[in-house]
Amino acid sequence: MKSLLKVLGASVVAASVVGCTIPANYEESVNGRNDVVTVGDSIFDLNGVLQETLESYAGTQFRDYTTSGAELQGGSLAPSVYEQYAAANSFNGDINTIVMDGAGNDILIPASLFDPYGCRTRWYRRNPSNSCNNLINQQYTSAVNLLNTMAVDGVEEVVWLGYYELPRGNANLTKALNRGNDYLGYACETASTASCSFVDPRGTVPANQVESDDIHPTPEGSVNLANQVWPVLSPLL
Repeated sequence: MKSLLKVLGASVVAASVVGCTIPANYEESVNGRNDVVTVGDSIFDLNGVLQETLESYAGTQFRDYTTSGAELQGGSLAPSVYEQYAAANSFNGDINTIVMDGAGNDILIPASLFDPYGCRTRWYRRNPSNSCNNLINQQYTSAVNLLNTMAVDGVEEVVWLGYYELPRGNANLTKALNRGNDYLGYACETASTASCSFVDPRGTVPANQVESDDIHPTPEGSVNLANQVWPVLSPLL
């Protein structure tokens, strides 16, 4: 019975982390820019406002493969960002621009369950553990490999949105998030062969623009993020 309760509890926490665990519902055929594709997780997908705002600014639609619960590579809750990109490329390989985020859930999901990697700082652990740093290193390698694949496939530009600081109950993930963002930015703009621009929203999203789950942006927060992505994206359209 105790084991069952632990599993049920973990499932509830996991669902709250990703917003919802639903099958992929890709928007593959759009009346607009089929050469512009979005991939990523619930920062884009949960309320949809980030995507909708960018499309309203562009005056057109983009193909949308973002899925709540997506990890960068692997994971069982939703198609990974790797899988989203593969699906987009398989459906129509004429992709000029990718707008994306990714790798947050690879850290956040385990940290919100039992924190097996030690990514949360505690009074007795002022910095993320070596296991957490190794996990971040793995995501860095996965990011570089994905970006290199995109470049080989002929994607001309990538805009990668990083993660903002999480407030309140998740504030003790800030050091892990900062390290992860630094590595993602380096993967995007230096280490890969892709033409990639990293949008770093740290310090720009106040707690009142984050939902009570201490993870996802409110609609206002999503517009804030869109306003940071748009100046980078607009010259590419």
